[in-house]
Amino acid sequence: MIPELRDILFLDIETVAATDDFSVLDERLKAQWSRKASFLKREESVTDEQLFHQRAGIYAEFGKVVCIAVGKLYDTESGEYGLKTKAYYGHDEKALLTEFKTMLDKLDNSVRFCAHNGKEFDYPYMSRRMLVNGIPLPAPLNLAGKKSWEVNHLDTMELWKFGDYKHYTSLDLLAAIFNIPSSKNGIDGSQVNSVYYKEKNLERIKDYCVSDVVVLTQLYLKMKALPLISEKNIIMAS
Repeated sequence: MIPELRDILFLDIETVAATDDFSVLDERLKAQWSRKASFLKREESVTDEQLFHQRAGIYAEFGKVVCIAVGKLYDTESGEYGLKTKAYYGHDEKALLTEFKTMLDKLDNSVRFCAHNGKEFDYPYMSRRMLVNGIPLPAPLNLAGKKSWEVNHLDTMELWKFGDYKHYTSLDLLAAIFNIPSSKNGIDGSQVNSVYYKEKNLERIKDYCVSDVVVLTQLYLKMKALPLISEKNIIMAS
């Protein structure tokens, strides 16, 4: 295996609003959400509560992590690349973040994250939620005092920009361009909150998150002009 691939931890997170019942929020948080909502509203008819259900999961101050899926490449006996995935998920955010941190603490310091739009979303979101839950940041997320060139995090959306300041390019669009099988399975990021609170189907969210990690890994390999991983060499998290 190419040495630079050994230490990459491919990851994706899924987040939802902190609660399904806006009325149970602390009064201070309600006031803060109303302030944010005033900047987010496109239609006056939309209430703060409706907007909370639609958008709160995007913001670490008003949401929570329900799943973190990761993947690492390995060498198969035939000499091809393989991918092993694992998911940390549950209703108890502190428990799943603690389990994820425990895993990171066991890894070598050379580990590098790779996510799609990770620098704008996944990495800071996880860091903020760990601090909110009183969890010390693991080394890969403890960026205080580091220069930008000292941070080894990878971001496939940033790689696709090639220094250009384009608008957001989705993982699904890039997967289509590179002819990588889609991970959507009838769900997309905008539906996760509904699947969690209305369908109460955390397993479906986990499967979606793990599938995104597979697509992410395949995309990164394509960006390195390397062959895709054969389906038979992908070990999906149970």
